[in-house]
Amino acid sequence: MSEQYDPKALQEKWQPRWEELDPFRAEESADDPRPRKYLLDMFPYPSGDLHMGHGEAFAIADVLARYWFHKGYNVLHPIGWDSFGLPAENAAIKRNAHPAEWTYSNIDTQAASFRRYGISFDWSRRLHTSDPEYYRWNQWLFLRFYERGLAYRKDGLVNWCPQDQTVLANEQVVNGRCERCGTEVVRRKLTQWYFKITEYAQRLLDDMAQLEGGWPERVLTMQRNWIGRSTGADVQFRIEGREEPVTVFTTRPDTLYGATFFVIAADSPLAEEVCAPDRRADLEAYRAEVAKLSDIERLSTEKEKTGVFLGTYAINPVNGERLPVWAADYVLADYGHGAIMAVPAHDQRDLDFARKFGLPVRVVVDTGEPDPAETGVATPGEGTLVNSGPLNGLSKSEAIAKIIEILEEQGTGKAAVNFRLRDWLVSRQRFWGTPIPIIHCPDCGEVPVPDDQLPVTLPDLRGEALAPKGISPLAGATDWVNVDCPKCGNPAKRDTDTMDTFVDSSWYFLRYISPHHEEGPFDVERVRKWLPVDQYVGGVEHAVLHLLYSRFFTKVLYDMGLVDFTEPFTRLLNQGQVINQGKAMSKSLGNGVDLGEQIDKYGVDAVRLTMVFAGPPEDDIDWADVSPGASQKYLARALRVMTEAGAASEPGISFENGDLELRRITHRTIDEVTRLVESYRFNVAVARMMELTSAIRKAIDSGPGAADPAVREAAEALAIMLSLVAPYVAEEGWERLGHGPTITRVPWPEADPALLVVESVTCVVQVAGKVRDRLEVSPDISESELQALALASQKVQAYLSGEPRKVIVRAPKLVNIVP
Repeated sequence: MSEQYDPKALQEKWQPRWEELDPFRAEESADDPRPRKYLLDMFPYPSGDLHMGHGEAFAIADVLARYWFHKGYNVLHPIGWDSFGLPAENAAIKRNAHPAEWTYSNIDTQAASFRRYGISFDWSRRLHTSDPEYYRWNQWLFLRFYERGLAYRKDGLVNWCPQDQTVLANEQVVNGRCERCGTEVVRRKLTQWYFKITEYAQRLLDDMAQLEGGWPERVLTMQRNWIGRSTGADVQFRIEGREEPVTVFTTRPDTLYGATFFVIAADSPLAEEVCAPDRRADLEAYRAEVAKLSDIERLSTEKEKTGVFLGTYAINPVNGERLPVWAADYVLADYGHGAIMAVPAHDQRDLDFARKFGLPVRVVVDTGEPDPAETGVATPGEGTLVNSGPLNGLSKSEAIAKIIEILEEQGTGKAAVNFRLRDWLVSRQRFWGTPIPIIHCPDCGEVPVPDDQLPVTLPDLRGEALAPKGISPLAGATDWVNVDCPKCGNPAKRDTDTMDTFVDSSWYFLRYISPHHEEGPFDVERVRKWLPVDQYVGGVEHAVLHLLYSRFFTKVLYDMGLVDFTEPFTRLLNQGQVINQGKAMSKSLGNGVDLGEQIDKYGVDAVRLTMVFAGPPEDDIDWADVSPGASQKYLARALRVMTEAGAASEPGISFENGDLELRRITHRTIDEVTRLVESYRFNVAVARMMELTSAIRKAIDSGPGAADPAVREAAEALAIMLSLVAPYVAEEGWERLGHGPTITRVPWPEADPALLVVESVTCVVQVAGKVRDRLEVSPDISESELQALALASQKVQAYLSGEPRKVIVRAPKLVNIVP
């Protein structure tokens, strides 16, 4: 068999063989004794062929999947496509086609590329979220949430893109513009569907204890910050002319005596309600300006404060003072209760506002810092209460407890907890998504579509019928919209919004267990055998929303009795980005790199090896700094030593009589690579494989020769370990070593503890920075013993005259003597 390494030939040889053998299918038999492992990749969106980011993410995940197969686990490693979404809709408008045509064509392209890329997927579990067989269960779950009061409809202010004519989530607004088309986003009031994720806010926080040590700490921190739990008090302020008091949440109720004005979110209905008649024109003009700002811009500390006086006053419940009521943009309508008491001395945003509009500043906490009214710098820290009546002389914590007690006695407030987390806005004015299964009847109101009428499938709209019109394209499909009410039988209309695609990805990992199950969204008993997911791999850009929504869904399903766990993903690994020349790849910068072209040039294994070897998984890879060509040359060397070992000896020979030094190198490599893979240090594991390859080459060329049993042992171990990152070369090498396919199910090599023992190590002894002796010493030698041996060396003594000034010992490998 030729020793020549031809990547394309190996790919053409082994890809159909693997498809025939189907070695990565997870076993469902109850008789299978192997422990189960579930490895999940964040599934791709089919926007085109696989790109460099896919190349990295799936290569990294595949290392673990293949390792688990070798370790004897029954591994589930599925694949599917997150195939709903606005890009397909825009492509369909441009091409005068149906979104499904673009979507499924891209899926087919990506599927072929995945097979070529050699990823260890169980293809029998393939799913697409745009299939009616999948989104039927989105609708079923929506209705279960609706029954539990977790899905509801209300008027709300949303981010609206005038170009795409759709609602955007906060994270889709970048610098006040739509991340997709760059259009300036406006705030618009719409009736929308929400999931009540806030009901689970505390559980989402508490259950993070289960994830400590399994998830990156920065991801947990991001989620905690997004949920944003804060403790304080709800305080009731009476607005002159309004019967119902207005409740304000504050984390600093101890500063109530320092409140000098009152602020209501400009876009809140409350602002319009309490506004004096002669101020309404000013309020409306101001609201029009505020509507152009995103929430992020409104909360920016850099933005100049703006607002309008509403011509009315709030009454401070602790001292009866009249506080002027303002509308401003730095308070959000959906945070807390949409209004705040402003304490400018001790809050920088309030102070900036007060200075802009000439409002009073009163210090009520003596922090020892200069007066904020003079410096323009608020003093939010700890101190002693002053100018605060019964709170004077108390510390912050004492004052908070005291004022809450006073408020509760007066009936004007109580201790409270607030969350930054807002309910999840799930409705979108798009076609290519899951239709919301609600019918609106003039007589019966909101009526759920009966379960036996699910799925509510999408009508056949295409081209211009999908163009943005300010409402969902579904509204124009009159034959689809107009239906009879399931309750009373009278004419009614379907809801024309579709669901946020985050709904699709919030439970897909459960559907993989039984993708063809027809009695529910998933087979409950099978899920209990496989879940929670042992390892999740994907980009950190999904650190908050996707992961938070998946956690929320899991907790609701737990409460429904459908799952027996409360956290879906036990361990999480975030890979970095693949960049080029120090920057993210983009057409405008001209630094894009095509994954397919790289594979054509260097072969799948070289690209995969380069991805894994470039650095720790979480670090970015700069493609300008790596060398797939060097990886290709290494793989040729690795295949050559396996070929030579296979030609010189037969499988099944005893390794015990092989060269002892090579056997020690082999077993130390097995031991190290095992530990490195399990700690995600895949790049270092590859380096150890390369070192083993060099040791085999040396043994063949200038040692015992290719026929030595230790060479075969090393070559077989190398093939198995290399299969994690270079499956084609490993499979070919395994065959050339005389074994039948497939290497993927071969047990992982075990390191012999006896061969891991290092009897001695070489210690370098330097005098004045120059090597003067080498000592063979025990690896366990102490620093004092090593220093004594070094100083007693005759070679060392020849360069010393008297006692050295300094001796630096790094046992067992180095002694540095400064004469």
